[in-house]
Amino acid sequence: MKHTIPDNILLQLSEYIASNLALHYPKERWNDLELKIASAAEEFGYKDVEIFIKHIMSSPVTHEHAEILATHLTINETYFWRERQTFEILEQEILPVLISLRQKEKRMRIWSAGCSTGEEPYSIAIALNRIIPNIIDWNITILATDISPRIIRKAKTGEYTNWSFRNAPQWLKEKYFILNENNKFEIIPEIRSMVKFEYLNLAEDVFPSPLNNTNAMDIIFCRNVLMYFTQNRVKQVVRGLFNSLMQGGYFVVSASELSLQNFSEFTAINLTGMVIYQKTYKKQKIQQPTPVIIDEPNPILCQLLLKPAKPIEETEPIIRKMENDILPGTNNPAHVNSIYEEALKSYLLGNYADVMDKLNKDDQTVEEQILLIRAYANQGKLAEAIKSCEKSISTNKLDPGLYYLLATILQENNQLDEAVASLKRAIYLNSNFVLSYYSLGNIYKRLGNVNSAKKCYENVLTILNKCSQEEILPESEGLTAGRFKEIVNASI
Repeated sequence: MKHTIPDNILLQLSEYIASNLALHYPKERWNDLELKIASAAEEFGYKDVEIFIKHIMSSPVTHEHAEILATHLTINETYFWRERQTFEILEQEILPVLISLRQKEKRMRIWSAGCSTGEEPYSIAIALNRIIPNIIDWNITILATDISPRIIRKAKTGEYTNWSFRNAPQWLKEKYFILNENNKFEIIPEIRSMVKFEYLNLAEDVFPSPLNNTNAMDIIFCRNVLMYFTQNRVKQVVRGLFNSLMQGGYFVVSASELSLQNFSEFTAINLTGMVIYQKTYKKQKIQQPTPVIIDEPNPILCQLLLKPAKPIEETEPIIRKMENDILPGTNNPAHVNSIYEEALKSYLLGNYADVMDKLNKDDQTVEEQILLIRAYANQGKLAEAIKSCEKSISTNKLDPGLYYLLATILQENNQLDEAVASLKRAIYLNSNFVLSYYSLGNIYKRLGNVNSAKKCYENVLTILNKCSQEEILPESEGLTAGRFKEIVNASI
């Protein structure tokens, strides 16, 4: 098919998109690219698509504009019970196993990554409602994230036309939706309240992290999302999703995205003729570090957790470079904490059980305590995480970061009053602790206290406006003030 836009411009555009948005549009998909960029041009107010293309390629890329482009360049077309066999397996094989494992704690966490207009996470909520007896007694988290604030706002309404039910079983619409005054089908409150929609950019934001609630997941759905990314970005995103899962957790992609190359860290399992990936208990191979001699504890290694996790093939060179940079060549007998270093490598690999094995000892350093707490939280061992955090606080009572870390775990454990108290303590110790204000605002919003939530978010933006755009926020795992400001504005 001949293109309306010249091939040389489409080539430049596809290269620009790959470089700036990490989205992959090879030549065989240029027809699709042409249609989508025309749609984006219309939203930006351009009648001439070529002029629009030249404009975006010659202008600085803001996150707002990049995410509007990404909304147009990816598909937001979905429907309830999409790929019906996936939900049959979810109900008949995956959920019964998890329900049996979680009978004591009655806790389950599922993430719909790239949720679009909400049909997928609401379908997951319906499946849980159908399968779990006395679901009201359970602490259920269904996190639904997307790159587009506009799409998230639409999803939150829970309103749909008949087109969203085109391949869904008849009972789904009849039992879980009501026809409202807008002549749309509105999901019942019981199901809508189960899903938490949040803004998140898979290509840029850090996960797993308690900050965005992406840790300790039992199941992650990421269907028809990775197909748009460049190969390098796919590896980065899959690494983060792997680390976001608990051991034994399930990773669900669409049938068209199955790839042993992209998901080699997972174990492929065949459930009733369908392939699902699982984070199994297989032992990761970790190179033993060479002890190094230094004057003081390694400050760079201690700060590594504050930076976004890198693909594992980059991890070993980074740590080796750190060792080389800080090795003074003296005869000082002090040695780097090799146990912490080994545990840190395991943490970056998503091997949290190994972290616990290495650091569960009496004589822990502060860095070891924090790493162990994070490993417990990422493995869903909240009682152990809380106990360890309280132990750290007992000997570091003036550290606001520990109170913030405790609050994130308490919030995940649905202990909201205790989380509020811990966040207020963190703010008392550091009145500019922006993440504590944000978390406090989220709890107030969850509790329906709109005015208090609004005040917290105003405090967040006031503090962020005083920061440089590139300043790394404390306890944020590498999040810059500029990026956090965009996240806050998109979320409130």
